[in-house]
Formats: sequence, structure tokens, C-alpha cells
Amino acid sequence: MNNPVGWFEIYVDDMARAKAFYEAVFNVTLTKLESPDLEMWAFPMDRPAYGASGALVKSPCVSAGGNSTLVYFHSADCAIEAAKVADAGGTVQKAKFSIGPYGFIALVKDSEGNMIGLHSMQ
Repeated sequence: MNNPVGWFEIYVDDMARAKAFYEAVFNVTLTKLESPDLEMWAFPMDRPAYGASGALVKSPCVSAGGNSTLVYFHSADCAIEAAKVADAGGTVQKAKFSIGPYGFIALVKDSEGNMIGLHSMQ
């Protein structure tokens, strides 16, 4: 049996701004994916590790923001990433709070207006 999510895409309007946001908040380097029609930058991926990878995508068919899908990024302490959001061009919508035995989450908007979740067990 596989995990239910195998890939995610976050649609953006300004790739340079969005790439800078995610690299700053999560302290990662995104990798360009070759595509004839779309500009795509992938998050780092470790295939045998838990979870799914994905990419930022700039598409003339899909605008940023206003979607109804929420992607959660795992971290050791979601307050650490939430503290980087404003300086990276985003906004914190709800600071770190408990979800009982399932850990903690924070909700933020990225530089493109997309809502994302941050999750940690502590």
C-alpha cells in the first residue's frame, strides 16, 4: 500500500519571488525540471524517505492563490519556519497551535497568496 499523496504542485505567478520564498523559509535549493510548456522547480526529494515531493509551477492555465488544496510541509518545529515567512514575503495566518496527539501546525500564505501548512510533532 502506498501513501495517498505522490506529488504536489504549487502554482505561482512570479517564479523568482516564489522560489526565493520557499528556499528561504525551508532552507532548501529547488532544482529546475525540464518541461517544454511549463516552468517548474522541484523540492528536494529522497525517494526512500517518508512523504511526497513536488514542485512550484508557472502555467498560463492556472493562476496562483485561491485554490482549495492545502499542502503541509513537515518540520522539526513549525514555529521555526513560521518565523521566516514574513521576511520571505509571506504572511502568517495562524501561528503554531496544538492539534492534540497529532502535533502542531501553523498556517501561512506564501509570496503568491497560496495557503500552506507547516506541521511538527513538537
